[in-house]
Amino acid sequence: MKNPALILLGLTAAVAFQAQASSPDAWAAYDKKVLASCLKASNLKDPKPVGTAAQFDDRVGYTALLLQGQYAQKHMKGATGTELCLYRKKTRTAFVTEWDSIRSTDAPQ
Repeated sequence: MKNPALILLGLTAAVAFQAQASSPDAWAAYDKKVLASCLKASNLKDPKPVGTAAQFDDRVGYTALLLQGQYAQKHMKGATGTELCLYRKKTRTAFVTEWDSIRSTDAPQ
């Protein structure tokens, strides 16, 4: 009868370890990595995050973050731009695409 008790103890320890691995400090460190990667990948001048990142399920494998800044191209005359950044968890790489369509048409530009 000692074997079931040992198995239960082992499973409890494993669950406790996994819960600790997703601590607030671990999430904060992950969020910093995502932000740094997205800012580096951005094509905007002085990009800033808009809101907080969207954490997709691990089956999807991405975290999404909106960035806003100014277009660096001279002909854009400092116009505000928005980009969507997708951070791939598996490879720890960020990809950005223009996402200006997300802005409201009612807001002044």
